[in-house]
Order: sequence, then C-alpha cells, then structure tokens
Amino acid sequence: MGCQSTAYDTLGKKISEMQISIRRAQPEDADILTNLSMRSKQSNGYDGTLMAAFRDELIITKELLINYECWVAETVQVCGFIILRKEANNTGEVYALFVEPEWKRKGIGKLLWHKLQEHAKAKGLTSLHLDADPFAVSFYEAMGFKTIGEAPSGSIPGRTLPHMEFILG
Repeated sequence: MGCQSTAYDTLGKKISEMQISIRRAQPEDADILTNLSMRSKQSNGYDGTLMAAFRDELIITKELLINYECWVAETVQVCGFIILRKEANNTGEVYALFVEPEWKRKGIGKLLWHKLQEHAKAKGLTSLHLDADPFAVSFYEAMGFKTIGEAPSGSIPGRTLPHMEFILG
C-alpha cells in the first residue's frame, strides 16, 4: 500500500488537496513509465534527433522493475517515478527519476527522492550516485547531491554528464 503525501510548490504552499500516493512499481507499469520518461526528457527542450539517441536509455522494462527498486507517485494516474539500483560496498545508483512535465516543480520529485532516501538508509546504504541530465543538476543540488566528476553519456558519443553523489547520514 502506498503512503499518502500532499505535494507543495516551491514556496511551501499546498498545490491542492489532491493526495499523492507513493507505491512500489509493478512490472505491468513498464510501458507507462517508459512513455513518462520520454515525455519528461523531451520537456527539457531536446529535439527529435536527440530523443531518438536517448530512447534506449529511457526504456523501462518489466525485468528492470523486477530487479531494481522503483516507486511511482500517482494521483489518478502516474505522475512520476524513481528507481534505485543497489550496488556493492553499501552504495546505490539513482537509476532514474522522471516527473510528468505538468507536475514538474510541484514537489513530486522531492517526494520520490525522500522515499528513495528513506529506503536506502533503512537498507544500510552509505551513499548514492547518479549521472545527471544537465537540466536536472539544480534539482539534485537542492536535494543535497554534490558533483564529483564527469561520466560519459550512454547515448551520445563524446558527451559527458555531471557525476553526482549523495552521502547518506
């Protein structure tokens, strides 16, 4: 069963009385999450050529949802999701975090981040890392991530992404 939270805007005001439910993703959510990831990425202004290059990295498979830990935020429909991939040495990767364009900057990403962070701490993880889309760096910095280097893009040869880390305390 999901937990109930209310989303807030950047000034701390309630967006609405509509409840946001956070629940574990199910394998049958794969197509919904793939489509959401594509819409979310494209809302950053990427053109069709770049979106085609990103496509393989944005596909969420049933196997991925079975093998990794994923949570979705939903109202009457899914409005965001986050995926954790546990690694060796008590670390984890924030494999994906996407929010529907119309729900961006309304607290959904923050709710999902807090759910993942709470779970990672409970599982004994000591740090989390990710390779950030340049458009998402300010969000991750606001959540406490620090840029610790660069990583090659899995989609575009020669492109690098900020490699970020969050120390769980």
